[in-house]
Amino acid sequence: MANETKFSEQESLQLIAEMIKKAKGSYHDTGIGSLLWGGVVSIASLMNFLQRTYDFKLWFDIWWLVLAAIIPQVYISIKEKKIQKAKQYDDDLVNSVWLVFGISLFAMGFYQNIVPFQTEKLIAEEGWTLIKHFSDGRPDEVIRPFTPSLYSIYILFYAFPTMVTGLVKKFNPMKYGAIITYGLFLLSLFTESRFDMLLGSIAALVCWFIPGIILRRKYLAQTRSNV
Repeated sequence: MANETKFSEQESLQLIAEMIKKAKGSYHDTGIGSLLWGGVVSIASLMNFLQRTYDFKLWFDIWWLVLAAIIPQVYISIKEKKIQKAKQYDDDLVNSVWLVFGISLFAMGFYQNIVPFQTEKLIAEEGWTLIKHFSDGRPDEVIRPFTPSLYSIYILFYAFPTMVTGLVKKFNPMKYGAIITYGLFLLSLFTESRFDMLLGSIAALVCWFIPGIILRRKYLAQTRSNV
């Protein structure tokens, strides 16, 4: 009969520590997703600010760029799952937070597009009209219903999943980025809506793009060390 191998308490702890070390070493976060979203959202927000400031329009809605980024993001996620050798216990938590974040952003988009139309319809059915009255004697103007600037809320949304990810993964660049973004949210409460776009561009950089650069460098360094 073969001799049974018994582990002492110290050896067991050492084995567990080694398994955790291997799991951490085999967890791949390339940083591409953060770079992609940070870059796209920052560019879209900045371009929107420039259009409103200098009164020009592109031949397409710049925010379609954000929707288009979903396709490569899905591809990247599938690819990273294939090369991921070990799954940490907190991955599901982080993934769920980002899923809820994405759903919430889409819901906000629907709100912005549907509420003004429905409000205009209800006002017409009740037989009254919104009028802008000028105190300097200029003729009154009819106002179409609209939602107040919601980009401050978007900035607040940007900070939430970033802070959760930073806390769970103990990744300081995302924690610092989220803290800065909360500050940008407070600042946006006192600015014109067009400047909210500029603040949103900065938020995307500090929340995702800059942390993405750091993640990418770490990933490449890890890849070289494993060769």
